Amino acid sequence: MPNTLYDTEVETIDGDRTSLQHLEGKVALIVNTASQCGFTPQLDGLEKLYQRYKDRGFVVLGFPCNQFGAQDPGSNDEIAGFCQKNYGVTFPMHAKVDVNGETAHPLFVQLKKSAPGLLGSERIKWNFTKFLVDGEGRVVKRYAPTTKPEAIAEDVEKLLSRG
Repeated sequence: MPNTLYDTEVETIDGDRTSLQHLEGKVALIVNTASQCGFTPQLDGLEKLYQRYKDRGFVVLGFPCNQFGAQDPGSNDEIAGFCQKNYGVTFPMHAKVDVNGETAHPLFVQLKKSAPGLLGSERIKWNFTKFLVDGEGRVVKRYAPTTKPEAIAEDVEKLLSRG
């Protein structure tokens, strides 16, 4: 298990392996996404949030997941194409991961431990669960799948104003 969020290794949707070191000093919103979910239109809102704040040190990181209703069955290439074509996604997308269970990606293990859900549950209940991380790598808040990206803008603004 990595020591900090920044030590965590991830794979981009293009297959490159990298650490999250580049996030140091940035505010990040980390989201488990899906291409065939009722919440999939949130990709548009996530992209708008990214565009609004990216020049101030904000980034959205998308992690496709097929663990909920098999709503992201495609390959990484198919997912990348879908997100770009249908929602104009330019924020960093990553290789498909599991977010729950024994095969959960270490990033999501850390996120869930740092910001448990309702009644202290560490499980992610559905696609589009969102984690807001400050510039020091601390998870500040966990948002339910129903929370629209535009509702997170005020929290992002506050964190960016601190810097």
